[in-house]
Amino acid sequence: MDKKWYEKNGKNGSVVISTRIRLARNLEEFPFPARCSDDLRVRIAEKVKDAVLNSGSVISPRFSCIDVDNIPMGERVSLVERHLVSPEFISAKGTKSLLLLDDESVSIMVNEEDHVRLQVMCEGFDLDRAYEQASRIDTLLDERLKFAFSDTLGYLTQCPTNLGTGMRASVMLHLPALTEAKVMRKMGENLSKLGIAIRGAYGEGSEPVADMYQLSNQITLGISEKTAIENLRSITERLIAQELSYREKLAPRIEIQDKIYRALGILRSARLIDCAEAQKMLSRVRFGITAGLIKDIDLETINRLFVEIQPATLMQSVGKELTASERDALRANVIRNLVERD
Repeated sequence: MDKKWYEKNGKNGSVVISTRIRLARNLEEFPFPARCSDDLRVRIAEKVKDAVLNSGSVISPRFSCIDVDNIPMGERVSLVERHLVSPEFISAKGTKSLLLLDDESVSIMVNEEDHVRLQVMCEGFDLDRAYEQASRIDTLLDERLKFAFSDTLGYLTQCPTNLGTGMRASVMLHLPALTEAKVMRKMGENLSKLGIAIRGAYGEGSEPVADMYQLSNQITLGISEKTAIENLRSITERLIAQELSYREKLAPRIEIQDKIYRALGILRSARLIDCAEAQKMLSRVRFGITAGLIKDIDLETINRLFVEIQPATLMQSVGKELTASERDALRANVIRNLVERD
């Protein structure tokens, strides 16, 4: 099986962690989820599952179906930590299921805010690749499910802010230099005027952690998917250039280098480390790698650790519940094994 997206480093990977295309769709023969009974939700889940698993597509056998209501909460939280589902999806009541590709690059949430939330993730900055795959799967599903569509409003969605294309394109960015320079708040205000939202790594309502930000389009109505993607691409390219420029200015400073090497020392020696501190240290080390200061650790290792050290995902790796102290010890051990000197 291929590596998962978060185990790779893609295009412009020094700044862009990942690219995501998410499509919101509803089946025309059913009311929106807020007005669906439990029986209707079950019918919707079965129809979507059949459309994915029995479509005859070459990737159909690679999907598995997860009954989200019947898995432990820890496993549900791990799905959020791996950016496969939204926090709302695991907490809301009602029949919910997840169709997941084996490399976790495609996830289809059923009975979230809309009947279908199709998400495609890929490493690095690759909007075209993510959109092309999302579009192929969307067309395949529409042929079997018939999505609700209006000639004037586009795809019909439960929340009016998703009307039109129903598409959210986003990139996850690592911006330690711009954060250090304290320009992110002003930048967020300027981006909002351009129809672009900048949030924490877990999207709407989340705060930036470890200098990670999610950049996404806000407008879906009266604009084509291509235009939305080109707008996001242009702004992302400018942000990449600004971040790299600030890194060049900051990296030679002794106080910045001290932060980077102290972070590396902590990761290589700590026996207990909580998730917040670990992420902060990983962010600094990632900056150090891209600045050429740290040469014996690769970005793929750091990208992988950002996901695998999350509390629920960490417990999933050992298959049992752990106390906070036990998680901190395991997290420190996992990190040491991957960042220790050869």
